[in-house]
Amino acid sequence: MIPLIPTIFLHFILIVTVANGEQDSIYEILKAHGLPMGLLPKGITRFDFDDGGRFEVHLDQACNAKFESELHYDRNVSGTLSYGQIGALSGISAQELFLWFPVKGIRVDIPSSGLIYFDVGVVFKQFSLSLFETPRDCLAVRDLELVNSIRDGKFLAEAIAKSQSAKLRYELDQENFGRNDM
Repeated sequence: MIPLIPTIFLHFILIVTVANGEQDSIYEILKAHGLPMGLLPKGITRFDFDDGGRFEVHLDQACNAKFESELHYDRNVSGTLSYGQIGALSGISAQELFLWFPVKGIRVDIPSSGLIYFDVGVVFKQFSLSLFETPRDCLAVRDLELVNSIRDGKFLAEAIAKSQSAKLRYELDQENFGRNDM
């Protein structure tokens, strides 16, 4: 006869193993919601997902992954999953030229179209769905580097705006100067 204590201990291990095995990975959850697994990078240390579709993933550190353009992932990324889309997204930024834009949502309209859209506030950036088939390696960045990059991009945007304003003033001055000669 098997002693009672070891038997209970073995059942406990079996129950814990089965319970842990039942929880899908965040990548499987994305796939089950009609989204590609590569939307989130490798290196996720922990994730939470509730029945309402709300999720939060935790990375070891902030990092960047290269696609057609670069994406930045904060240490914590969260949002709400529904079929084919992520809403109320925070913790991901997309780079366009020298500027970083927060990604507010992601959606796949028709999987057969092969396109995925990132809502960056004023526009939707369109990417090929195939870019996000598998999770990418993510290169660690210090938050200070991102802040500096965002600040530099802001300064660049301000400089371009001032340049456009100066050009417009010059053109108006030239136009007024031509009228005064007549």
